[in-house]
Amino acid sequence: MSRTLVQPIGQKRLTNVAVVRLKKHGNRFEIACYPNTVLSWRSGVEKDIDEVLQSHTVYSNVSKGVLAKSKDLIAAFGTDDHSAICLEILKKGELQVAGKERESLLSSQFRDIATIVMHKTYNPETQRPYTISMIERLMREIHFAVDPHSTSKKQALELIHELQKHFPIKRCPLRIRAAAPEDQVSALLEKLNEWKATVISKEGSAAQLSVIFELEPGLYKDCHDFIMDKMHGRFEVLAHSLYVEGDTQVDQYNDDEDMHAPLSKETSESVLELNDKLEKQTISSTSKPTEGQQSKQNKCNTCNVSFEDSKLYREHHKTDWHKHNMKRKTRQLPPLTEEECTADMELGDSKSDLKDYSF
Repeated sequence: MSRTLVQPIGQKRLTNVAVVRLKKHGNRFEIACYPNTVLSWRSGVEKDIDEVLQSHTVYSNVSKGVLAKSKDLIAAFGTDDHSAICLEILKKGELQVAGKERESLLSSQFRDIATIVMHKTYNPETQRPYTISMIERLMREIHFAVDPHSTSKKQALELIHELQKHFPIKRCPLRIRAAAPEDQVSALLEKLNEWKATVISKEGSAAQLSVIFELEPGLYKDCHDFIMDKMHGRFEVLAHSLYVEGDTQVDQYNDDEDMHAPLSKETSESVLELNDKLEKQTISSTSKPTEGQQSKQNKCNTCNVSFEDSKLYREHHKTDWHKHNMKRKTRQLPPLTEEECTADMELGDSKSDLKDYSF
């Protein structure tokens, strides 16, 4: 005897669908979207709405295929235009994800927050930055919970204040160069003393003095306004992460994690000097293979580098080095070495990161 059919032969279930839900006027409205496209559309990566919506239809229950009533749509949105309502639900609605997908998203954001904290803090007792594994351990000790509805940068800044209550952790100071006219130098030095800033050096001519100092990030806006508006001087941020004099080893902070030592931005020559030192180090992933081993190795054509171990080859595609070279490849630019890539990303992100200090 054949098995009993548990569903009609012609029934088509909605599978592989992402549901965005919005509750309004006591009713629930849902739209069916393609998986992994909602967040891309909200972040501005995806522009084509047809690549996000599976259909321009508003449901009251997607899983059962129940359409929303026109009178409910008019009462809640003031119109029964499904396309316009779909856009509003897509912007304001809550994305329904499966348990494993939600866990993956939270884990990824947890790692992003830890990475931001790692780059913006250091241990005042050792004058060295924390590794990302140590930051994650401290986050678990204080039972930090990720908020999926808040940005990683905002949560990272809040987390730093919370960590400072329990552990020796401090925000990396800003290294700033300020130039002031001769008659304003005394006022500038007095203000720096009031802010408890650390003066690194003084240089310049008799007409204008340039001062390099380190300042707490929270005073960035006050310092900028004072120098630019009141003194009409020059203001330049040289570094926003920990700077350790004499550092040449990148992997001394790694603790088996993918972390790069902060670079100094005082001058372009200092960056080139650091790159020269790093290039002298022996890096197995960039070593040239012999002709007998060429066939056994995996080569990344994007970064122009070969790997003897297939595991290293796979892990390479997850690194920022490979991703940065992929972006350069789309702009038809030549690939960079790992050290050049680190310097390029550090210099490129310095201006955008300064927005975090305006609070």
